[in-house]
Parts: sequence; structure tokens; C-alpha cells
Amino acid sequence: MAKEAHDRDARYPGGQLNRREALRLGGTALAAGAAAIVASHRMAGSSRADAATSLPVKYAMTIDLERCFGCRACIMACKVENNTPQAVFWMYVFHFEVGRYPDARIQYMPRPCMHCDNAPCVKVCPVGARYKREDGLVATDLERCIGCRYCAVACPYGVNYFNWKDPKKSQYLDWKAAREALLQYTGGAIPPYQNPDHQTRYGSERRLNSGGGLYEGVIGKCTFCVHRVEKGLLPACVANCPAKVYHFGNINDPDSDVYKALHSKRYFRLAEDRGTEPSVYYLGAPPPGEESRQIKFAKGRVEDGRY
Repeated sequence: MAKEAHDRDARYPGGQLNRREALRLGGTALAAGAAAIVASHRMAGSSRADAATSLPVKYAMTIDLERCFGCRACIMACKVENNTPQAVFWMYVFHFEVGRYPDARIQYMPRPCMHCDNAPCVKVCPVGARYKREDGLVATDLERCIGCRYCAVACPYGVNYFNWKDPKKSQYLDWKAAREALLQYTGGAIPPYQNPDHQTRYGSERRLNSGGGLYEGVIGKCTFCVHRVEKGLLPACVANCPAKVYHFGNINDPDSDVYKALHSKRYFRLAEDRGTEPSVYYLGAPPPGEESRQIKFAKGRVEDGRY
């Protein structure tokens, strides 16, 4: 037991767990340090244990940096699917400039929630609202969240957002007034804020863990679109990427796209030295280094009718 305690303390020395190196309140959330930084396609792999391996389902995501060209379609897909407020990015794509002229180059890096196996945010939640599901997703019980924001402090990736006010007052459109106008373009589709899937309780615990952008006074973050995954659909960012940058599925299933992608190229994971054991794997390119500088910040607010 003493050795286990020592190993645990070595992973999270005093102050490290509670430090966020960069945070822009009400704006773009940055990952800590440069190096630590709505389609309905079906996904390979089932929601049950793989029969061939008898291993439980463990969801993961791969991101192929060689294919990403920074279009940020994944950001838009995430915002529409989850109805996140202005200036809130559950999925964010960093644009980095690497090197100096005339040898400079551009590198793009998407950053969802890492859904860590050893998640610091789960450890510090005083009421058990942040928890790890059996399938590997790190979720938030929105009915138990008290808005203390300990998870935001503990997370080394900067993916948590607190809803300071009624999210309906921070939307990009007055959905009620615009509903009639929108119907002619959406074919009568239900707008995101009325999506009944966000009101459903998921998982074996039947907890309300979708729709974190719809409630005041709680923390919201990327859920890997749990409301879609539960129906056998891909997360919105994966389904809407035009360059097939993302793969998502059961990492324990050799027939899944994510398993095949992970075994096709070399990969890295962000901030592995912190012992978080992320479930997001970056393929095909090295991580950003100290010489990387972020450029072209995504604009998340509407001012005078303009973005």
C-alpha cells in the first residue's frame, strides 16, 4: 500500500494536479502548454463486449494529423449537435506555426476531451458528478454537478467550460424567433436545443450526462456525443469531417475502424507524463513543440451580427 501511495504521489506532485497553465474565461480554452495541448453514419463495433476477444467495450478516438487541414468543420458540427453557447468549444482545432521564416510550416491539431482512463477530473469531484463509464467515456452527471469547477482546475487539457448564465441567453440565434425561418432550410428537423436525446438518461446508471450546454451553473465538456454513441452513431465531429481525420470505436475490437487506424501509424498521446492515460491517440505527425505558436484563434462570439 505504501508503494502504491508513493507511485500515486509521484504522478501528481503537490500543486501539479491543480494547475491550469492557460485559461481564457468566456473565450477559447487552451490546452496546457503547446505540447499538452450532422451526419448519421454508423460506427464499426457494437456497444457490447467483443465476442472474439471477450474484452469489454472501450471507446477511443484516433486523430490523423497528416490528414487534417484545419477546416474546423468538426468545431461547427460539435456546436450544432450539442448546442454549446457562444465562445464555448468542446472540440477545438489549434492552428500552429512551427519554425521561423523561411522555414516555417503550419500544423493543425484538434483537441476534444481526452476521456482519460486515469482522469484527474474524476478524482477531484467532491460529489461524484464527474465519473468514468464502463465503456471508457468520462461523463458528468448534470443533476449532481454543483458547479464547484474543481474538474476545470484539475484537467491539464483545458476542456471544461462552466455555464455562468442561462445558455439560452448566450446562443448564436434567437431559436424561438428564428424557428419558422429555419424550418425552410432544415426540412422540419428538430433544433438542437429541443433534441430529446439530450434529456435521456444513459448508461447502466441511467444518469443525465448529455446536453451539458443546456443548463446553467454546471460544467460542460465533450461527451464523445454520448447521445449518438448510445444509438450506434459516430460522434458529430467524426461523422462530419470531410477529410476522414477521425476514427472512433471500440479499441478492443480488431474489426473496428479505430483499432485498425491505431495499428496503421505511429502515435502519441497528450501529456502522458501526467499519468492521465488519454483515450485519444494522435497519428502520423509529432506533437507540437516549444517552437510552436498558435495562430488564427477560432472566434466564438457574435458581435453586431458578425463572427
